[in-house]
Amino acid sequence: MPGGGSLLNGRGMPDYGGGALTAPVVVTCLMAASGGLIFGYDIGISGGVSEMESFLKKFFPGLLKGTSPHGSKDVYCVYNSQALTAFTSSLYAFGMVGTLVASRVTRRVGRQAIMLLGGSMFLVGALVNAAAANLAMLIVGRTLLGLGLGFSGQATPVYLAEMSPPRWRGRFITAFPLFMSVGYLVANLVNYGTARIPVWGWRLSLGLAAVPAAVMVAGAALITDSPSSLVLRGKNDLARAALQRVRGKGVDVDAEFSDILAAVEHDRRNEEGAFWRILRRENRPYLVMAVAFPVFLNLTGVTVTAFFSPILFRTIGFGSDAALMGAVILGLMNIGGVVASGFAMDRYGRKLLFMIGGALMFTCQVAMASIVGPHLGNGSKMSKGYAMAVLVLTCGFSASFSWSWGALYWTIPGEIYPVEVRSAGQGTAVALNLGLNFVQAQCFLAMLCCFKYGIFIFYACWLVVMTAFAMAFVPETKGVPLDSMGHVFARHWYWGRFVKDHKFGNEST
Repeated sequence: MPGGGSLLNGRGMPDYGGGALTAPVVVTCLMAASGGLIFGYDIGISGGVSEMESFLKKFFPGLLKGTSPHGSKDVYCVYNSQALTAFTSSLYAFGMVGTLVASRVTRRVGRQAIMLLGGSMFLVGALVNAAAANLAMLIVGRTLLGLGLGFSGQATPVYLAEMSPPRWRGRFITAFPLFMSVGYLVANLVNYGTARIPVWGWRLSLGLAAVPAAVMVAGAALITDSPSSLVLRGKNDLARAALQRVRGKGVDVDAEFSDILAAVEHDRRNEEGAFWRILRRENRPYLVMAVAFPVFLNLTGVTVTAFFSPILFRTIGFGSDAALMGAVILGLMNIGGVVASGFAMDRYGRKLLFMIGGALMFTCQVAMASIVGPHLGNGSKMSKGYAMAVLVLTCGFSASFSWSWGALYWTIPGEIYPVEVRSAGQGTAVALNLGLNFVQAQCFLAMLCCFKYGIFIFYACWLVVMTAFAMAFVPETKGVPLDSMGHVFARHWYWGRFVKDHKFGNEST
């Protein structure tokens, strides 16, 4: 349609030019996605540092006796310390606060500035942690790290969705969890090495978090803001130049830019804030997704497995070095799963990944319960053969998670929201995820002590629920242009009663 709206492809979706990969879009998206390094590094470093004797001696000397605070000899309860879990969980509590703050200011300062601020706070927090002289100083550092995670987690996936060509969007957004997996792997390799350094090895582990933070700061400083974010702030000329740059010289971006302008104009016609808009009936599916995805992500059980994998492996009978090496292997499996997911989701769609990943994760959880239950009890540790079987199953679970929920958690919420609720939707999802991370990190060791091997059955049951939800209520978004996502929801068997096609400008009729 000349002068505005985009042409429609065979699926009734707008079909923009500039779908080919260009060097600027690859470089820009990879620089932004590098923010995932700080997520992954901190998740990996926290569990490993919690295993180091020099760290425990300085901050948690009671745990060196090999008992819980209540003196229990139960192997499930050895590490049940609320102070120790506070070291990990405090970061996610403040990450939730950071996300909510970022959601309110990102429309005024832009996504690039939010990523830059997030990386800077994480950098300072890493240095404070490395120099920590007492538990209070350690928590202050974790607070800064959490705020940095909240800012970067709110802005980065949306930025990637806005900058990526539609046909490649899944792969580019998957770069964020891929960098998370790389950060997790690097953290465990660092822990494996620094565990051999007496007295100050833990300081090196925590301080090296400054490296991925510096990478993110440098990346955020070098990239341009997204066209949608620039238009929201009235910088239309800069927005068009940014879009032209990432789509390639000579590519006609008129249709895509017109749709961005139309979406932003629709946003401006609504005077109330984005957090109020997402509560409207027509935005019901986006609100449900913003809540359901982080809830189900945490109920896979992978978050606490990643946090405490060295402790979990120690519980089932591995030595300290073997437990850390087991966490390294988990990191490799994460990377493999995310890479495979990135190639598969834009070719076969998102729903297939949910189905395969859910089935495999359920199988691994049930199998782990059947092995751990009969062979691990009070005062005993598991034999080497059974411990190795649990390690293999944990690796299979980790790869299956990365293939499905691990990658799609960042992909789908980052791409489905219309511009008028994009900041609120992504902010709600990330804040709720970090809040639930806090609850789980604070409660997992107590749950392990209470549920024992039943913890695996608990998560397995939730895997059935979330896989059914994904198959029934999450629409297929493969190849759909970002500003036309409403068409998909309007045609969904259930969400169509809330979302009307005429709301989104270009119609297929």
